[in-house]
Amino acid sequence: MELLPVMCVATGGAIGSLLRYFISLWIGKLNTSEFPLPIFLVNISGSFLMGLWIGTMAVLLPEKTKELHLLIAVGILGGYTTFSTFSLESYMLIEKGSYALAAAYIGGSVVLSVAALFLGLMLVRAVGA
Repeated sequence: MELLPVMCVATGGAIGSLLRYFISLWIGKLNTSEFPLPIFLVNISGSFLMGLWIGTMAVLLPEKTKELHLLIAVGILGGYTTFSTFSLESYMLIEKGSYALAAAYIGGSVVLSVAALFLGLMLVRAVGA
């Protein structure tokens, strides 16, 4: 196994995970509700950033390097967004009987994350066109 791709993913993953952690702490201090706002916002912003990144790679950097993709998309953005935490928090809301919040969290996360990715791609296409 080549060392450079592994180091790109590991370094990016560490950066993304730390970003998620610090942003979650910051938003968590502002959030006074039971709704898991920090990961909700991280998942949406991460999807938007993935859209921007993939769009940028396709439009502006067609001769993309494997290592750059591994560092940014797989490492940083993969470490930053976390649907495993999303699943756990969804479960915890349901377990508490907070069904309306759980539905808003699950539906909002999925729909807005996909919409944010589309928006990121459309923005890059509009700027690059």
